[in-house]
Amino acid sequence: MRYEERAKLTVMKVLVPLAVLVASPVLLIAGAPISRLYLRYVYRDEATQILDKERGWVSAHYFVVTDPLLHWLCWPTESLARLIERRG
Repeated sequence: MRYEERAKLTVMKVLVPLAVLVASPVLLIAGAPISRLYLRYVYRDEATQILDKERGWVSAHYFVVTDPLLHWLCWPTESLARLIERRG
């Protein structure tokens, strides 16, 4: 969507945290693997950029990747995964 489409940007800013809250039980249990797979999908080689300042375009993925609530909910499983990797 374009930067000029303020209504769409506002809707995305509101809907992404709501979707994260709905998915919060799953993210607390398996957040790290889900987050890693999603980031691999978003940043794959043939994917379009999530933020293109030259064209004035922003993807919905940008709001998901930069959502602090998502990172906070994935933190417990991420720290547990790091702990297991260190011991292994």
